[in-house]
Amino acid sequence: MSHALRGGLDRLEITTKITLAVLALASGVYTYLGVRGLLSGTSSLVFFGAIIYSAAVSVGIYAFWSYMIRFLPHIRHADARRMLYGAMVLGSAMIIAMSSWLNAAALAGSAALAQHMAIATERYQQTLDQAHNTALAAQGLLPDIQLASQRFARLAGQERETGALTGTSGSGTVVQLLTQMSGQLNGLAEEVRQSRTQVRSLFEQGGQHLAKMRQIVSSTGPIEPRRNAFAEEAVALTGVIAGLNQTSIAPAVKRAADDLSRSFIAPVAGGSTASLAARQTEVVGNVERAIKEQSKALSEAADDILKRPQAKPIRFTPLSTPEAVLLYAGDFLPSWAGAISIDLLPAVLIMVLCIVQAVIRREEGDDHEDHAVTAADMRRAMRVYQRLGEETDENGQSPGEDKPTPPRVETLPSARNRQ
Repeated sequence: MSHALRGGLDRLEITTKITLAVLALASGVYTYLGVRGLLSGTSSLVFFGAIIYSAAVSVGIYAFWSYMIRFLPHIRHADARRMLYGAMVLGSAMIIAMSSWLNAAALAGSAALAQHMAIATERYQQTLDQAHNTALAAQGLLPDIQLASQRFARLAGQERETGALTGTSGSGTVVQLLTQMSGQLNGLAEEVRQSRTQVRSLFEQGGQHLAKMRQIVSSTGPIEPRRNAFAEEAVALTGVIAGLNQTSIAPAVKRAADDLSRSFIAPVAGGSTASLAARQTEVVGNVERAIKEQSKALSEAADDILKRPQAKPIRFTPLSTPEAVLLYAGDFLPSWAGAISIDLLPAVLIMVLCIVQAVIRREEGDDHEDHAVTAADMRRAMRVYQRLGEETDENGQSPGEDKPTPPRVETLPSARNRQ
């Protein structure tokens, strides 16, 4: 079996060299594609820089594995073999550091950048929704404001027509005060309604930017123009989110609610009689307490809205293809496996050769080198032996010395003689 294994090793020697060369060349090509995205400068500078680096990687990989495949299978000393294995591990780590991650960038760089933009789109969607919800939260105060305004207006109407509060109908001090409070609340309600229109417009603009961003992510073509277009849409969307944060009506509602109680000045009773004036003064006090309660309720509701975390505009960070591949390495394990396999496949060939050499040594024993002597080597050795004998005769030999007899070589009978 050892002869068959030796013959196989001899026949596969050229195949091994070609395999190493092809793998080193493939690694160099993908390294060129990966490193090109890291360099900056003129096109010629980037081209020559990437070519030089990829050529150095190809030569280094080929030389390293050639050394390993030539020496490691033949080392039998345990310490020396362990040292070579350590050198192979160190060299493999250096190859991964200088080549494999760039190969992965070339294989999965565009997909990693697309994923980066897709994740950024989802983050922008969440931020836009948060800003929109916060801006709309103040709209929930509109029914309370309208109810308070209607209540004051209704009391003013009842007092004017029937004198429900003071017992005397007509447009007196109480009617004027209630009408004034109703008007202030109506003005606040109108501001809230106007802010709703502005919030809806900004949210629609944000939705349009998000739709363009999703279209850019799902489209095909070169990744660089798509990334630039995505960044432009992201900047515009960030402005929309900032606008939504500023259009919240909650601060205005709180200020208006506080002003209702702080700026209230009780009017002087204008009744024609002392009894009517006393009743007007009493009703004005009741209205003041009602206004303070309403002001407190609106102020607390506005505070609850203002305590909500405000949507923070995010900033899109463009990445290079190697950075994106490293950042999302867990999502592109097949690409990483392929990139590393191109560089480290010769290690498997070395292990196979080590196993084959171990089997050959076990089959042939300690004299396994004698089994590798060919017929040409034997003829060459005989000619050297005869030449040494002739030189001894020419130099003179004592009669008592026995002339060395050449080894007897028996020829095998031919097939005709055996018959």
